[in-house]
Amino acid sequence: MQKQATFNSRWLPWLLIAPQMIVVLVFFYWPAGQAVLQSFLLQDAFGLSTTFVWFENYKELFADPDYFATIVRTFAFAFAIALSSLSLSLLLAVMADKPLRGSAIYRTLLIWPYAVAPPVAGVLWVFMLNPSLGVLAHGLRAMGVDWNPLLDGNQAAALIILASAWKQISYNFLFFLAGLQSIPRSVHEAAAIDGARPMRRFWTVTFPLLTPTIFFLIVVNIVYAFFDTFGVIDTMTRGGPAKATETLVYKVYVDGLLGGNLGGSAAQSVILMGLVIVLTAIQFRFVERKVTY
Repeated sequence: MQKQATFNSRWLPWLLIAPQMIVVLVFFYWPAGQAVLQSFLLQDAFGLSTTFVWFENYKELFADPDYFATIVRTFAFAFAIALSSLSLSLLLAVMADKPLRGSAIYRTLLIWPYAVAPPVAGVLWVFMLNPSLGVLAHGLRAMGVDWNPLLDGNQAAALIILASAWKQISYNFLFFLAGLQSIPRSVHEAAAIDGARPMRRFWTVTFPLLTPTIFFLIVVNIVYAFFDTFGVIDTMTRGGPAKATETLVYKVYVDGLLGGNLGGSAAQSVILMGLVIVLTAIQFRFVERKVTY
């Protein structure tokens, strides 16, 4: 028999969810509403004069070729970060799921980077790959690689992807390891008895049973790449060189706080929010079909 929660007072359920609803209203819906309203205004940096300009801010954005280049760059960054972090974390989780000596220490070390804030992660990778002082940069130059992300946009983009993916690996690793440990061992044993080799068992048994976890992590990593990489970009490249690492979220900051274009920055944030919502809806509409629950 299925148990059902009952409340003596009809106000008690609303009282229990009230704190969470207040947090969502104050920290999401209120700022989102302010951004939508601001996107229709033309305001100076000091807030002394405000003019209602309807969709002029959006028209100006869509007429700018650099903005479309930033959109393409952001999607490329998001795909590269999500693919690399998910692939590496799945590999590490599969290795950690085996009965290895010292596996507890191994798992603990892999979880540690999750406690590092994105700006701190950016500073760590800057120190290691700085063209003049970085230890890894000296190693790359010893191998004949002309490493200088301060001047080369492709190298700077690779550095951002590397640092952002490294920061997210620990988060993905926790979920992958939990998903692997939830798969019954009897399923693997039955496949082994049928003569399936380890690689075939992984692709025909383990991977399909992990698809709910993979789908969840795809959504989370895409959102992370769109928003939470701001700290990494700001501490490592500040969008340079020549805007090679400027993504949508960083452009909102540059145009709004540094450039003083508050209306255009608000319009950019609304478009960014809409892109993420549409992208998430597409994932739920098409990618979830391949998930095995």
